[in-house]
Amino acid sequence: MKFTKLLTALFLGLSITAKTEVKLPNIIGSNMVLQQNTDVRVWGSASKNAKVEITVSWRSDTISVQTDKHGKFLAQIPTGSYTFEPQTITFTDVSDKKEITLTGILIGEVWLASGQSNMQMPLKGFPGCNIKDGVEEIMFSDNESNRIRFFTVPSKHSYNLEEDVNAVWTIPSANTATEYSAVAWHYAKALSHALGCPVGIVSAAYGGTLVESWMNKELLEKHDVSTKKEDIENVKWEYEKVLLPYNAMFWPIHNFTYKGIIWYQGCSNVGKHKTYYQRLKDMIQLWRNDIALGDIPFYMVEIAPYNYGSGDAPFLREVQFKVANEVKNSGLVTTSDLALPQELYNIHPCNKKPVGQRLAAMALNKTYGKEMFVASGPVYKEIIIEGKEAFVGFENLQMGICSNYMIEGFEVAGEDKVFYPADNVWLRWQTNHVVVSSQKVEKPVAVRYCFKDFAHGTLYGGGMIPAYPFRTDNWDDVK
Repeated sequence: MKFTKLLTALFLGLSITAKTEVKLPNIIGSNMVLQQNTDVRVWGSASKNAKVEITVSWRSDTISVQTDKHGKFLAQIPTGSYTFEPQTITFTDVSDKKEITLTGILIGEVWLASGQSNMQMPLKGFPGCNIKDGVEEIMFSDNESNRIRFFTVPSKHSYNLEEDVNAVWTIPSANTATEYSAVAWHYAKALSHALGCPVGIVSAAYGGTLVESWMNKELLEKHDVSTKKEDIENVKWEYEKVLLPYNAMFWPIHNFTYKGIIWYQGCSNVGKHKTYYQRLKDMIQLWRNDIALGDIPFYMVEIAPYNYGSGDAPFLREVQFKVANEVKNSGLVTTSDLALPQELYNIHPCNKKPVGQRLAAMALNKTYGKEMFVASGPVYKEIIIEGKEAFVGFENLQMGICSNYMIEGFEVAGEDKVFYPADNVWLRWQTNHVVVSSQKVEKPVAVRYCFKDFAHGTLYGGGMIPAYPFRTDNWDDVK
């Protein structure tokens, strides 16, 4: 009798363990934001070859999907228009009636925020690096608790493609907002209030990473970058490892449904601008292919002013601008006016609010069709030399050039290729030409604006958006 009971118990135990509960990746979780007015993707696992039923609170029908031989499933759910009213989703494995219910879900706009430390930098700041008004933002973050959600992917490496990340969706509060990307936070706030809908941010940024860190094995090998483990490990700094953040941080969340991407990266590629151009373009295409939602917006941030000591930073900014103008549905916001004079050696400038808001203005204009927001600043068009003066012309002047400020950031050079700070700069408002000269240059040949590692520019167009750094010459040997 005891033996029979033991066999029965073992059999029942095996039967229980053989059943597979519905499991979801962490990004498909309570308190998430789902992209509005589309079919969002949800995925997970259950019993093998089983039927999974999905019911949502904002629709009356049931969505059914079949798991494959590995027990995995992928389904699409129509969302409809945005709502601030918390919603639910229930997943049921029909074979054993086991289910899981997600709560607190909002429907609105969802953006992926990625890059290196200036995107990762949280509202609480880094050790030795503060965020301007960061403490205040944290204190009052619960004011946004009904409209913003964050999913922050932890920094991680992996030699294999990961399926999940150790993170959860959080609601803004003094306890959670400390870890939110400051740039993405200000982006989300501005976007949510301007659009009048919830905003979800998936933040996957890792300080110091190269653009190559966010590429897959095939793309790296295309660019003759070794993916051998011994070569990847043979670097000075942990953050310099290629491939691994892509595997561990991007791949697990690539299937989520996004409206677009904001990207702040490039510092670690300074000095490598000749390869950065094509690699950044290819990485953008890789991500768009992986996300598989078409040419979704990809809005970048120009690397901030910082004394690298090499003179190479302006060449990388030049490449960023070129990529933004060549890649469909992309853009670049400039930061040439945002570093404080005392931040010469601070690669993490404290003023992140304007960065997030400029990204938001670009998205509002280019993605959401709200043309009252200025997407970008003046762009260099032409140079005309008249005697000792250079007349610099611009395009992309929705509201002209702001003439109420002393214009700083210009340099002038003659045929000797030696640049001197412009000591006389004025605006010929009739044609929107900025007239530049220096007492040390008798016959100007070239003009540069904020074309240094660290420079401060005050040439503004509409919306207080500064002009992009530029040069009128092609002297790559002059730094």
